Amino acid sequence: MSDTSTDTHASKADKQHPFLKIALELGPLLVFLFANLRAEWLASTFPILAVIGEPLLIAAAVFMIATVISLAISKIVFKHLPVMPLVSGIFVLIFGGLSIWLQDGTFFKMKPTIVNTLFGLVLLGGLVFRTSLLGYVFNTAFQLDAEGWRKLTIRWGIFFLFLAVVNEVVWRNFSATFWAYFKVVGVMPITILFTLAQMPLIMKHSLEDKEEK
Repeated sequence: MSDTSTDTHASKADKQHPFLKIALELGPLLVFLFANLRAEWLASTFPILAVIGEPLLIAAAVFMIATVISLAISKIVFKHLPVMPLVSGIFVLIFGGLSIWLQDGTFFKMKPTIVNTLFGLVLLGGLVFRTSLLGYVFNTAFQLDAEGWRKLTIRWGIFFLFLAVVNEVVWRNFSATFWAYFKVVGVMPITILFTLAQMPLIMKHSLEDKEEK
């Protein structure tokens, strides 16, 4: 297990624009929350949005546009599309489109469940083939040895599955407005706290620390 492989070297653009990368990943979520809260204002200001339907569907449409713009900027600046935002973006377009077409927000609410389940299974499944795919995601943040990537991948895989379960509980038992709030102001803090909790593991297996020593 100790020879789990992955290419974790960050590109020059990734190193030069770390905050832009974070902004492009979080931006569409913030736009979604704003659109859900101000859907009526958006519909009156931009009449084309009024024909889409209920507030959640308007927010889904705006979210789809913001996601496409975010991916386009990522492609231009970083010369490549980050894997997780790309996969998530594809599902946003598919499930957002289905929700608007069928006038049913259920599909859009299920998107986080499916995406997080996919990410969790892919990360854990990659370890079966002795590959830590998480290195491709966090390559701009830190460099770890093989054992560190393996342990971190297991934790993130389980965490993604946890988020999938939580999303199912929330959207099935609470209002669409509450779910929209939770999607941004609930999931984001939980993810940040989980990430911070991994710092001892990261420091223990950091290649940079070992090189300094």
